Amino acid sequence: MMTNSPKLGVFYKMLRALLSLFLTVFIFSSAAFAQSSRNDVVWVQLEAQPSLTVAGERIRGYADRMQDINGFSLGGGWYAIALGPYLREDAESVLQVYRSEGLIPIDSYLTTSGTYRNQFWPVGANLLGGATTPTAPNTDTASALGSETASQQITESDETIAEVITEPEPQIIDETVSQARASEAQLSREERMKLQEWLKWAGYYDAAIDGAFGRGTRGSMGAWQRNNGFDETGVLTTLQRQTLRDQYFAVLEGMNLQRVTDLDAGVEMIVPMGVVAKTATDYPFVQFDATGDIAAKVLMISQAGDQTTLFGLYDIMQTLEVVPLEGERSRRNSSFLLTGANANIVSHTEVTLQDGQIKGFTLVWPAGDEERRTRILGEMQSSFSRLSGVLDPAAGSNARQEIDLISGLQVRSPKLSRSGFFIDASGHVITTVEAVASCEQITLEEDYPAEIAVVDDALGVAILRPAKTLAPMGIASLRLGAPRIKSEVAVSGYSYEGALGAPTMTFGQLADIKGLAGEQELTRLALAPQAGDAGGPVLDTAGAVFGMLLPRDAANAQQLPGDVNFAVNSDAIRALLQQEGIQVSTSQAETALAPEDLTTMAGGMTVLVSCW
Repeated sequence: MMTNSPKLGVFYKMLRALLSLFLTVFIFSSAAFAQSSRNDVVWVQLEAQPSLTVAGERIRGYADRMQDINGFSLGGGWYAIALGPYLREDAESVLQVYRSEGLIPIDSYLTTSGTYRNQFWPVGANLLGGATTPTAPNTDTASALGSETASQQITESDETIAEVITEPEPQIIDETVSQARASEAQLSREERMKLQEWLKWAGYYDAAIDGAFGRGTRGSMGAWQRNNGFDETGVLTTLQRQTLRDQYFAVLEGMNLQRVTDLDAGVEMIVPMGVVAKTATDYPFVQFDATGDIAAKVLMISQAGDQTTLFGLYDIMQTLEVVPLEGERSRRNSSFLLTGANANIVSHTEVTLQDGQIKGFTLVWPAGDEERRTRILGEMQSSFSRLSGVLDPAAGSNARQEIDLISGLQVRSPKLSRSGFFIDASGHVITTVEAVASCEQITLEEDYPAEIAVVDDALGVAILRPAKTLAPMGIASLRLGAPRIKSEVAVSGYSYEGALGAPTMTFGQLADIKGLAGEQELTRLALAPQAGDAGGPVLDTAGAVFGMLLPRDAANAQQLPGDVNFAVNSDAIRALLQQEGIQVSTSQAETALAPEDLTTMAGGMTVLVSCW
């Protein structure tokens, strides 16, 4: 049996009151949130670019077609192009209108001010620096919304904002010309030279960087002022000098240039720590590797030594992947400079010898980003300082050891290597066309540059000329006529593309003195060479060369047995050499050599041909 309790009744009344209060707060909060969301200040982001130069070009293209274009840094070397600022409701209309007109990318979207860092466009603008007043959209394409109502909404929005903004925004008061001259007079010579450097970078000044503000400097200042929306006075105010400086350093946004001191190496220099971090010390290098999408690398170089050590380092560094083949090679008595470039990277190394200490640096930067690379390189060059001490030779001695690594750095490898053989005393080499196709550089024995003298695609033969005259250990003697069918033959070649450091011999038989289709310039061999043997000499038992081994035709749909291979015969090779005026020796010897003597003879004439 239940009884009514006064305390229980009071409890129920309080509970109903609390529930009512909760519902009221919830309803008003939801309405307030919806209203707040509509009043958010947002931007319409159109695209992002990894290059400030490209972003600037894209912005100018947009600015020709629409208003409210802005450029912001996103950090990490990226730059955003955005419309705004707008109230969210207006931004949604702008997004729909411009998308339907095809004026902006289809993947444009709304974002808030927190996405952006510094503003670089329009020059001098700073819409992120404080309270942002939303802009009234002006698309001039409102019909794309599909109704007159949409057009009226945008027009009404324009009128509403115009009524609210009844007073002009306070303007920053810049210096007068006399005040600008007074503040300019306080600049040091170094600061005046910096101004000239910035004007030169911006394309307005092309005279000497001397810190003297003559007619040329004043004219460049005036031109810069005119093109950046300032009164053309020829004297930069403090604000204008800061704007010019900001333009100059905008490209380095996100690079986080820091002065790094490594006491073990005895080196201090500016390093772009926004994109690299110290990863290892392997004598004689301190390595800074990429931390993000920008494939950069920095090396500090430090070791004790003399001129012989310096020259040895010069040679070693040219074998590394971080020093591409194409570029300047400059070596002096106490310094060297190495530059290189390929489709992926640009590399710059400079090293000097002073007081028994070899020190320098390498900067590796992605190809195609020259403005930023040259600016960072300039900062590194001007900041490089030699401190006491050099790296201990034991530094990094516990690092993993691999045949293709030097001090933890990858050794550059050729695209492919094939065989060849010396044909005269000046060092001309016969090889296969396959060995020299699409090469940036060709080397003999990986150390001696060579160039193409003749290519005969029909025969598949190339003749190479060494860049410097060589003295071969052995020279091929071309056989007059062909050996007997079924007689023993051998191919001398770098079967494993130089991995063994010396040529090897592959023995077999002469299967026929012509090709399968009766080609008179070919001989058919019954032996099983490796890919690296292509281009090598085919010898008879007396050591005379009666052909050059051709590579197997990978494009041929007909699959031949593995021991069926072909060579260009000596008669065809001799005719080509005579046509080019190259004198060769011939042989008719029939006395067979011992296998070891044949191997020695063949090894002296066989050459490793590498394509880089």
